[in-house]
Amino acid sequence: MLDRFAKDAVNDATFGVKPRERTVPIPTSITPVPGYPRKLVVFKMAASSFWQVRCWIKGKTYKRSTQTQSLRVAESFARSFYEQLLAQSHGFGLVGTQGVVLHDSSPIVQQRDDHNPSPTSKDTFAAMAAQMYAAEQARVERGEFTRGSLMVLRNRLDSHLLPRWGTQPITAIGYREIMEFVDFMSKCKSSTTISQYIIAIRKVFHHAVRVGALDKLPEFPKVKIKTASRGAFTPSEYWRILRTARQLRGTPHPDNKRALRKSYKLVYSDYCMPPDLAWAVGFMVNSFIRPSDLKTLKHRHVEVVRGKNTYLRLTLPETKKHDAPIVTLFPAVRIYRQIVKYQQPRGKANPNDYLFLPELRDRNYALNVLSLMFNWVLAVTG
Repeated sequence: MLDRFAKDAVNDATFGVKPRERTVPIPTSITPVPGYPRKLVVFKMAASSFWQVRCWIKGKTYKRSTQTQSLRVAESFARSFYEQLLAQSHGFGLVGTQGVVLHDSSPIVQQRDDHNPSPTSKDTFAAMAAQMYAAEQARVERGEFTRGSLMVLRNRLDSHLLPRWGTQPITAIGYREIMEFVDFMSKCKSSTTISQYIIAIRKVFHHAVRVGALDKLPEFPKVKIKTASRGAFTPSEYWRILRTARQLRGTPHPDNKRALRKSYKLVYSDYCMPPDLAWAVGFMVNSFIRPSDLKTLKHRHVEVVRGKNTYLRLTLPETKKHDAPIVTLFPAVRIYRQIVKYQQPRGKANPNDYLFLPELRDRNYALNVLSLMFNWVLAVTG
């Protein structure tokens, strides 16, 4: 043990770094987080390759490693960290970035700083947003709000709302400011996206009214949502896609293997067209499932019902508040039989095996493979 410490000391001396300076911020790396108080910064130090975050709250210094080498990700972590500390300081508990409550044993470094008292007000937009987010996190734990919706809310706050209004008092934001924000967003976002941002803003203001920071809600601009139908394939295009996917089965992707690995993180063994793509396309059309359901669908979710009509009954895990069984058309039965016939000799047709690309344990990766192959088919068919 002593030899190891001695070796570290020699290495520090070799590179001109004194041991006690290893945890001191590198001056040129100190970067304030845009849209937040100047005392919220990210920085690097000689002791770690990761960005660190530091901020002052009520006369104390809080530090933590962001566990990332990306400045953009570190700034996002810093924003969440700052809001969590604000929520904790006002009695709402400290909620971790992954939805885990951080107890006193968490590695947060606190240092007293009487010379730099924090000017943070408890009634800023950021403070209200932090408290609201903590309340929404509690709803997730109670099963009243989905974790996916919580992450969308987190993204809305981080991307535009907090950088714009984070340090402003909640009372200083009214109809005019919200209207200016809507006008700004109209230049690059759809009416649906703008409406979702207004919902996030309204959540913050509703919370401010409940805790007494505001007397009443301000007026909100009305945004008319323009619905646009998604693109669709004609029956002839659908059959062309199916035939092409079948014809390309076992064919290597035209792109270079190394390019596929670099651009799509594709493993060398996964660069050929699998039979699963044609099955997935036909199964989706005849069972009405979403693309995201392809990665979660297992054999235990499928029941073949034989009677006057033969069909599949799908009992999928709940997605987007939909947990009712799905009844398929008959062609889905034929496709399912083909899948079982192909996978049984390989030992991949057990109840807990996935229907599509069951050999891939990372299901997000499996969906990415299907997506890449589908785009290849679209390129071939024009």
